[in-house]
Amino acid sequence: MQLRDKIVTLVLVLMFAPAVAQTSKIEQQKRVIANLEQSIAREERQLAQLKKSKASAEKQIASLTKQIEKRNDLIRETTRQIKQLTAEVNASEQRLRALGGQLSQLEDNAREIIRVAYRNFRYQNNLTYLFSAKSFTDMARRVAMLRVATEYRIDQIKQISAVRSDVQAERNLLAKRREELSATKRRLDNQRTKLRADMAAAKKTVSQMSSKQQSVLRSKMEHEEKLNSAIKELRKLIKGNKAGSSFSAKTTALNLPVVGGKVKRYKGNMAEIVGKEGAAVTSIYEGKIVDIKRNKVNNKYDVYIAHGEYITSYANLSAVSVVKGAVVQKGQRIGTIGSAVNISTMELEYKIVFGIYAPNPEVVMSAANCFKK
Repeated sequence: MQLRDKIVTLVLVLMFAPAVAQTSKIEQQKRVIANLEQSIAREERQLAQLKKSKASAEKQIASLTKQIEKRNDLIRETTRQIKQLTAEVNASEQRLRALGGQLSQLEDNAREIIRVAYRNFRYQNNLTYLFSAKSFTDMARRVAMLRVATEYRIDQIKQISAVRSDVQAERNLLAKRREELSATKRRLDNQRTKLRADMAAAKKTVSQMSSKQQSVLRSKMEHEEKLNSAIKELRKLIKGNKAGSSFSAKTTALNLPVVGGKVKRYKGNMAEIVGKEGAAVTSIYEGKIVDIKRNKVNNKYDVYIAHGEYITSYANLSAVSVVKGAVVQKGQRIGTIGSAVNISTMELEYKIVFGIYAPNPEVVMSAANCFKK
């Protein structure tokens, strides 16, 4: 194989390697979406049963809230799949252009070989070429040259056939990916329509409840009590912790743990902080990850960090980028902000619930005093 052919082959190998990885990512994303769709289908059946049995408004709101959250997750994952499919379509089009260029070059070479062979044959056929040799050595050399030329032509024909097959396979893959992309976009539009319907149904149900019922429902669905109860056990585990031990009750003017976030409300040692979708959640101070819990109700994460013997908690993360036991620096990313349903408006928002705890349970820390004003 000539050097040029080797280079072309290497380029094609390098081009197709990412395609295999991208296809694997798409298949993984399909499984994630399929699991979410199954979960939503279960929620829909449960909600239908609740309505049929005329269950309390509280139960229906709780079911609708879970459904809204999961449908929002499905929309996010479907959007991610659309990005992957779009990237695969673009890459496939690029590979197809490269293969088309290679095929065109090979076909041009083959046509030129045929033209040269035909032109030479008119004046001197192979037998004349052989028998016009001046010696047996010259004749053997000419036989070898003819054999090499024949093998080269055969090799060119094989290459053309192989590249044509690759072109067809790539066209088929491109058509498949384009169809998948269109179908996924249609599913996304359908899920957005259903999400709006779920939110409208939830708003209607909430509007029919009294102010007292709404207040009770809001208290039931808040996450703060679970955070506080988890701290009791963690205090026993961090005695003598050295990571972030310079933190004290006097440590103030820290950055918010949500990049670009705003405090929605303070409640004692807690702060509800809202931000944009995909916003990074960071540690307010250096410390050690002492626990990461998965909430079984909303499927979100809670992260707990020890700064010496002080503890901060970060609840309602959609994803985490740290592991239990890791030492983190001030401002280091620990995860991504999660979505939540505002019980008053039944609108989706992105928020975390931040908490701060002193070593002594009797000392109540105020989250309002922690951050830069």
